[in-house]
Amino acid sequence: MPDLNIVLNKGKITSIIGPNGCGKSTVLKTISRLLKAKGGTVLINDTDMKELSTKDIAKLLAILPQTPTAPSGLTVEELVAYGRFPYQKGFGRLSPEDKMVISWALQVTHLEQFADREIGSLSGGQRQKVWIAMALAQQTGTILLDEPTTYLDLAHQVEVLELLADLNREQNCTIVMVLHDLNLASRFSDYLLAMKDGHVVKYGGPEEVMTNDILRECFNIDAKIIKEEHTGKYTCVTYDLIRDIKE
Repeated sequence: MPDLNIVLNKGKITSIIGPNGCGKSTVLKTISRLLKAKGGTVLINDTDMKELSTKDIAKLLAILPQTPTAPSGLTVEELVAYGRFPYQKGFGRLSPEDKMVISWALQVTHLEQFADREIGSLSGGQRQKVWIAMALAQQTGTILLDEPTTYLDLAHQVEVLELLADLNREQNCTIVMVLHDLNLASRFSDYLLAMKDGHVVKYGGPEEVMTNDILRECFNIDAKIIKEEHTGKYTCVTYDLIRDIKE
């Protein structure tokens, strides 16, 4: 991947957009150190991540990969408890503080009534909220999510993104996520990072990125963008594929 120079804004929601294979997930995994950077430096709170242990990083950021899976038979509360791993010592028993944080994570994600339910018995949207609760239990200031709305219906997509927006607003949590749906990215994000072929095409507010020129360059489409009356956000209402005309 070509060299990238990105500064993500603390306490804000940033969505990474771009065509398939452009490097969105690679950027997210490199930020989290799931992938080793071939060069350059990744800083978090002005600290080089190469100097941090895995546990130290887990106290600073949480990452949710695409379509995460949980062991069969695991309950909601048990999965959320995994988020306390970076803080456990000795035999890994949950401390009173761990239990308090787990309870809080279930509460803010509105999952208290599902605490004893097996993960496999939940809907896709509910399962995604459980993974977010686990990330919250890590008590990090940053959550990275790789396509958190994949395979969810329209209502559950909005529900998950509204939850993330609430966490950002109420907990000052920095959210960085990969999204395919441009309109949802524009609606729920403070900043958009548009990519193509491993390059940053544009990084800025939705009003700067959701333009015909940027979408043409990234996706090879001719898009009609409006400022939607209900949300006040920039929305792609229709588009056509730009085809090369050969004479």
